[in-house]
Amino acid sequence: MKTRRFATASTALLICIALAPAAAQTPVQSQEPAGPTPIVAPVSPDATAAPRAGDSGEGKLRLGPGDLLLFDVYGVPDMKTETRIAGGGEAMLPLIGPFKLSGLTPEEAQSALEKRYVADGYLKNPHISIIIKEYATQGVTVLGEVNKPGIYPILGPRRLFDVISAASGLTKGAGSAVTITRRDRPGDPITVNFSQDPVQALTSNVEVFPGDTVLVSRAGVVYVTGEVGRPGGYVMDNNGSLTVLQALALAGGPSHVAKLNSAKLIRKTQQGRQEVPLELAKIISDKAPDVPLQGDDILFIPSSAAKSAARRSLESIVSITTGLAIYRR
Repeated sequence: MKTRRFATASTALLICIALAPAAAQTPVQSQEPAGPTPIVAPVSPDATAAPRAGDSGEGKLRLGPGDLLLFDVYGVPDMKTETRIAGGGEAMLPLIGPFKLSGLTPEEAQSALEKRYVADGYLKNPHISIIIKEYATQGVTVLGEVNKPGIYPILGPRRLFDVISAASGLTKGAGSAVTITRRDRPGDPITVNFSQDPVQALTSNVEVFPGDTVLVSRAGVVYVTGEVGRPGGYVMDNNGSLTVLQALALAGGPSHVAKLNSAKLIRKTQQGRQEVPLELAKIISDKAPDVPLQGDDILFIPSSAAKSAARRSLESIVSITTGLAIYRR
């Protein structure tokens, strides 16, 4: 019995000795250090190319000179830093130095920097975050036909109606067109048009970002002169349309001595002012189509000599009769 136990123990000892070299050759999985880890596999040079500003993020807030950024790499607290974008569009970043960020959205900048750190061999699988702590221009400039033009501070994106409301709303002379110039695309303004249709009005309520300039256009003015009740200039409303009959109604209608068939529309063109005859009597009686007007149009309604003479005769008779009545008293 003792001999059998000794043989069993000897066999186990021999097996352990035989397996020891193999166990010593097995690598131990080490944990990654908290700091930057060098890259193991080479990366294609295309990975370092930053995405173009127009590829994605259309209509989003983009970084610009003067913006203060908070740069952070997940798991690498030593690389956390604040940096400001210089006038040339570059920001100083840990290890890689200057890197152009102007024109990119924060998401595009994060992606471009992650590729750059991997390509340069500083980080293996980085997760970078960029937070805009301070905009260089935190206000939106609101100009044109608003009650209180000026610069209104906003943090982050807002809607067009928000900034117009901050400027105390539109004036009575406001037109339907609003031009928005982006800070990063000054040569490519966008134009939106107000609408009285609630559904279409929602599509006009576009996003506005810090640094944008909003210009509310002035509505066109139509002038009505001659034999009308209230000659003068009349502002075209926000839908930008006004017809001859509408303008005539705003001016109090034609007078008793108006010569409707001799009415004229005087319009400014590139060749100068041109006169267009109007069959106003037919337009009023719905026998001819109404004519749409444009800004700076002049609607002229002359007087009828015969009607004027007859009216003067009637006024003279009334005046003489009144005078006689006073005299007889």
